[in-house]
Amino acid sequence: MIAILTGYGINADKELGEAFTAAGGSVEFVHLRDLIDDPSMLESFRILAFPGGFSFGDHIGSGTILGHMVKNHLQDAINQLIQRDGLVLGICNGFQTLVKMGLLPNTQGDWSNEASLISNESGLFIDDWVGLTVNTLNPSPWIRNMPDFDCPIRHGEGKFIYAGMNAELKELPKELVAFRYQDNPNGSQDDIAGITDPSGRVLGMMPHPEAFIRGEQHPRRLKTSQGAGLSLFRNAVAYVSSDK
Repeated sequence: MIAILTGYGINADKELGEAFTAAGGSVEFVHLRDLIDDPSMLESFRILAFPGGFSFGDHIGSGTILGHMVKNHLQDAINQLIQRDGLVLGICNGFQTLVKMGLLPNTQGDWSNEASLISNESGLFIDDWVGLTVNTLNPSPWIRNMPDFDCPIRHGEGKFIYAGMNAELKELPKELVAFRYQDNPNGSQDDIAGITDPSGRVLGMMPHPEAFIRGEQHPRRLKTSQGAGLSLFRNAVAYVSSDK
C-alpha cells in the first residue's frame, strides 16, 4: 500500500516506515534505482513517501539531485498515482525534493519550479521542537481534523520562499498552506512549515511528524500512548483504505 523511497543518503526511511505501520499501513521500502528501472512498480501502491535525510549529500542544494532524477524518470508514474487518488508525502529532505522538482506547489499542473527551500536565516542547522498551527482552509486528507501540535525539526535549509509563476502573486495561495510555525525558526515566508498541491493529495513539510508518534518522544515525556504526529499517518491510511 505504501512505498517508502530509500537509497543515496536517505536516512529517515525506517522511522517513517514505523509511523505508517503504527497507523495501520502496509509498508514496502523501495530503492530509487529499482523504481527508476521499473516505474510501473508504483501501480501497486496508494502512497509514495519521500523521507528525510541527506540525499546525495545535499550537494548543490538539498533535494536538488534527487528531485532532478525523480522528475526526469518518474513524473508520469507519479502523476498517474495522484490521478488515481493516491497520496504523496515529503518530509524535510523529502519536502525539499518535492519542491525542487516542481511537484509542490504545482499550481500550474506542469511541475514548474515555483518555490524553494534555502538556508535557514540564522545560517545554522536547527535541531529543536516547534509549535505548528494547522491551516483549516486547506482541505487536504493528510491534515483533516488535526489540531495544532508540537513537532521536532532538524534541518539546515528550511527557509521556504515562494516566487509564483504570476509575477503579481507574491505569496503562496492561502489554501495551499498546510502548517505554519507558531514561532518561526528559520525565516520561512509567511511562517510556512508545510504545503500541499491544489489537489491536497501531495503534502510536504519540514518538521518530522514521524518522530512524534508516541507521547514519550516529546521533550516533556507526555503520559499518552499516542504522539500528535501519528494523526497525520492515520489520516492517510484511512483515506486510501476507504471506499470512494
